[in-house]
Amino acid sequence: MTQVTERGTLLPTAPQAAARRRSPAAAACVLGGAVAAGLGLGFLAVLVIVLWISSPYPDSGPGGALHLAAGLWLLAHGTELVRYDTLSGVPAPVGVTPLLLVALPMLLMRRAARLGSASGDGSMDDEVLPPSVVFSAVTCGYLTVGAMATVYAAGGPMPADPLSAAWHVPLVAVLAAAGGVWEARGRPPVTLPAWAPGWATRGVRTAIARPRYALALRSGAAGALVLLGGGILLVGASLAWHGSEVQGSFLALTGVWSGRFAVLLLALTLIPNAMVWGAAYGLGPGFALGTGATATPLGFGGSPALPRFPLLAALPPEGSGTPLTWAAVAVPVAAGLGVGWFAVRRAREVSYGETALTAALGSMVCGLVMAGLAAAAAGPMGAAALASFGPVWWQVGAAATGWTLALAVPLAVAVHAWRTRPVRGAAAAADEWHDSGVRELRWAALRRAATPMVPVGAEEGPGRAVAVAPPVSGVVPGSAVASAPPVPVAPPVVAVEPVAAPVVAVGPVAAPVVVGPGAGPEVPAAVADAVAPLLPGVSGARVLSRRPSE
Repeated sequence: MTQVTERGTLLPTAPQAAARRRSPAAAACVLGGAVAAGLGLGFLAVLVIVLWISSPYPDSGPGGALHLAAGLWLLAHGTELVRYDTLSGVPAPVGVTPLLLVALPMLLMRRAARLGSASGDGSMDDEVLPPSVVFSAVTCGYLTVGAMATVYAAGGPMPADPLSAAWHVPLVAVLAAAGGVWEARGRPPVTLPAWAPGWATRGVRTAIARPRYALALRSGAAGALVLLGGGILLVGASLAWHGSEVQGSFLALTGVWSGRFAVLLLALTLIPNAMVWGAAYGLGPGFALGTGATATPLGFGGSPALPRFPLLAALPPEGSGTPLTWAAVAVPVAAGLGVGWFAVRRAREVSYGETALTAALGSMVCGLVMAGLAAAAAGPMGAAALASFGPVWWQVGAAATGWTLALAVPLAVAVHAWRTRPVRGAAAAADEWHDSGVRELRWAALRRAATPMVPVGAEEGPGRAVAVAPPVSGVVPGSAVASAPPVPVAPPVVAVEPVAAPVVAVGPVAAPVVVGPGAGPEVPAAVADAVAPLLPGVSGARVLSRRPSE
């Protein structure tokens, strides 16, 4: 008895294999996110341990140093820390985030997302993960380490506020991972998911297609950069002006080189904050130095509660403003001019209203950027009088929008009018052909004006005769052959040669006639032989004039 068993391939085998292939790649992305968080923690831990070892009077052991490193890592994400060992016994929040320290987790997370998106070549054994899977996996691994770091930092001298860490760490992770995945995919156009409403999708497509919004983003970013550059110039000038006070504050904080090195590192990480504070000072709102003191170009009033720190020693003196402090208004003026300059399109068909609207949108972008930077650069430095420290975000955003809007719109309209002014003179007319304002219309005009040199089907080539007119017959009135039947005349031909000279259209000429005996004066034989190769005129032909040789 023979038993035959037929074996076939099960249908669910292929999906299961795909799932098995995808699992290692997704796990690698999760591990990459965890490694990115671990690298940031490790960098700060090594730095804190080195400072702890070099300190002659350490306050705690290596465990306290590691707890402090975890707290600093959370502070780099914008999380508020809480200091309990205060003289009054009241817990004091520390919420001023060094903006230069934020670059550490952002760069590491972005790198992890890019590596996760680049893994896989699409083969059978190495499947490429979708962007959403890479983003979710990398973020999940990063947030897992972030949660453990929050729990670990709770036992240190400066624990993190759990509510602050619950949204600051995910925000930084999501932004950095999204940027890394988007860059790894070749920076594709931004699209909304399928479940988004139709009006939102159409709005995004319109914003991407119109050059107005791209110019507004560019001009707004240019204005923000000008403000930040002016802010760092103001800070540098103030540090140089108060050099002796800054040096005395730096030396009075500590007497050992390890402590001074720590103070120097902290001052360097706070330089971006000082840029934003300087820009806020130039815009007018200034910045708060406690609940009752504000520094503006018009004056420095109130009772500031300032800790001893080198950057704070460079503040302007208390009292009313001086012409030297009023000169800070040049910073927003330069920013408004920058927004207006970059908001102008190089095209003549753009209207003045479109140019003004683009400049206004650029001013709004500049205000939003500065408001976000002011919110990130400020925060509490303690309780009571130090609860408010730094610029107020909504005041800075409104001031940046107002300054740039008042200056950018008139400048953009004036620049657009200057670029689209009518051109006069022959030389100017020649340059108009190369003007970027008519670039869009040039090719359309050429396509409409382009016509074939010879009729379709005619044989072209140098030295060849091309027929351009039908056979013509004619007689000379009053001649001896007037009564004779018409004699057909050979079709006129013209020799076409490839030359590089401009084409000149020749209008209609008189029809060719038959020259017979007795018609007109007698032509000598030598002259007749010389003019024999000449051809009669042709109606509608294009004559190519040869450029004289130099």
